[in-house]
Amino acid sequence: MPSKVTETPAAPPAEALQHFARKLRFETDCSDVWAALQSGSPDFVLLDVRSPALFAESHVPGAINLPHGKINERKMAEWPAETLFVVYCAGPHCNGADKAAFKLAGLGRKVKLMIGGLTGWADEGLEFA
Repeated sequence: MPSKVTETPAAPPAEALQHFARKLRFETDCSDVWAALQSGSPDFVLLDVRSPALFAESHVPGAINLPHGKINERKMAEWPAETLFVVYCAGPHCNGADKAAFKLAGLGRKVKLMIGGLTGWADEGLEFA
């Protein structure tokens, strides 16, 4: 009798390759963001999309605070059109980063979600500003 893991068959490798390649186009993780920030020349803008009050309490060093409700065409004009934005919020229990990513994509901007948000950052043992 198959387990709950195998009762639904795994995708063929070629299909899995396409799925995970596609997923990586939409997401990045905290350790990769940290490494890029440590390089001194990250090739993206990191946006903390929570409220200014929460940002003031704690945030990822190098992040810019831009609450998802404030993302609009005028504000985004501050950056070149080819800028990649990486967005995060509190963590997996929060959809603020998803809302920000949706808005940015709707404005024709490149965007990735930092999976885990601040919860993931803390889980990695990384420091906060």
